[in-house]
Amino acid sequence: MDRSAMLNEILSQNPDDAFARYGLAMEYSKTGEVDRALEEFAKLLSTHPDYTAGYFMAAQTLVSANRLGEAKKMLVDGISSAGRTGNTHAQSEMTALLDELK
Repeated sequence: MDRSAMLNEILSQNPDDAFARYGLAMEYSKTGEVDRALEEFAKLLSTHPDYTAGYFMAAQTLVSANRLGEAKKMLVDGISSAGRTGNTHAQSEMTALLDELK
């Protein structure tokens, strides 16, 4: 069973598993399936709005697809999430990427 199939199996049993949802989004992103990746990131962030890594990786996926306006919005949302959770490292990484995109 490949990684995507395994993660989908986990999610079929527990759709709110944040780690599996994030992993599936990352698998799709790595294989260039941008829309599928973004759909999984959206599901993740709708149920776990403070899963800060999801914002950063979704933004990087958007940047790789040259969807810069959407990437900037995702970074702004991620910076807010990082602020709420006290994740200063993620906040600084997303701020740096946002500054590069301006």
